[in-house]
Amino acid sequence: MADLYQPKPEHKFTFGLWTIGNQGRDPFGAAVRLPLKPTYSVKKLSELGAYGVNLHDNDLIPFDASASERDQIVKEFKQALNDYGMKVPMATTNLFYHPVFKDGAFTSNDPKVRAFAIQKTMNAIDLGAELGATIYVFWGGREGAEVDAAKNGPDTIKWNREAMNFFTNYVKDQGYSMRFALEAKPNEPRGDLYLSTTGHMLHFIETLDHPEMVGVNPEFAHETMAGLNFLHGVVQAYEAGKLFHIDLNDQKMSRFDQDLRFGSENIKLAFLLVKFLEDTGWDGSRHFDAHAYRTEDEQGVWDFAAGCMRSYLILKEKARRFNEDSEIQGMLSEIRVRDEELEGLMSAYSAESAKQLRTMDFKPDELAKKGLQYEKLDQLTFEILMGVR
Repeated sequence: MADLYQPKPEHKFTFGLWTIGNQGRDPFGAAVRLPLKPTYSVKKLSELGAYGVNLHDNDLIPFDASASERDQIVKEFKQALNDYGMKVPMATTNLFYHPVFKDGAFTSNDPKVRAFAIQKTMNAIDLGAELGATIYVFWGGREGAEVDAAKNGPDTIKWNREAMNFFTNYVKDQGYSMRFALEAKPNEPRGDLYLSTTGHMLHFIETLDHPEMVGVNPEFAHETMAGLNFLHGVVQAYEAGKLFHIDLNDQKMSRFDQDLRFGSENIKLAFLLVKFLEDTGWDGSRHFDAHAYRTEDEQGVWDFAAGCMRSYLILKEKARRFNEDSEIQGMLSEIRVRDEELEGLMSAYSAESAKQLRTMDFKPDELAKKGLQYEKLDQLTFEILMGVR
């Protein structure tokens, strides 16, 4: 049974260089861990059973690196990927750390800053393509405001749209096999961030020149910060064909962005999320965008990474048991009522279907008397998770 919980490359678990490389800084304290060399991180994650690593441009290449320094760093990193059989499925750009982005990148009031952000992103897209990334994530960490009076709101939307249109056309022009995934967050580090939820992003995508190239990268912590149900956002994105990537971590509701180890806080929701991804056969990477507690040394970082993957696999096994539990499945067959005739009438409007529905007596008082067994189902789900079924 223990082998069920041993990560393997086919599980497609990935970590960002910024996640395992997090040094434990916070607004009230300095770093508690030394930096990790990217090539060393590749080696260690490979030993733990991960599939790949993801990165911002500056996770690998310093902001002020020369062209020759850049090429040497990339050469060594590509060699490490080859040596340890690791992939780079996703890449992104750091448009939030340098002071030049203090008032945004694509939504800065200064057109020189916006142009620099586009230049930097083109270079980072080239890097991602060189490393084999097929997904490119955009998280607008500084795209927001504390003083709304300082920005003309429609401009911020227009500038964001122009940037995404620029990049989709750039990727097409370069012949890269790359799609974009937009990542929402309600706030932090800005007081308020634009396009703050997955729902906002899904609408925004439909206004782009090439919406077929753009999806979303929902993050567990970000939706939970806003008091939303992360699973619902993932389901909506999946149903729309827009779940291009996913960030797995954990979070206490209505707190600052905690990026906790996956499964460490909201066990039932994490279980239902894993069950959904596995039941649907979603083929994307299971990316962990989290970091070790500030209390940890380097060994604690690897314990954290192993824990994320092991927790996912434990919940995957719980989902299998749920799906094979005869009592649960019997209840679900009763709860999820099917009626082909009624469903056919409701699936698409016609004058005839409207006429038939008007004439039917649904006996609502009788329907209202029926208990739905949700209490028992929830208890049985709990028992699956606690290992007593």
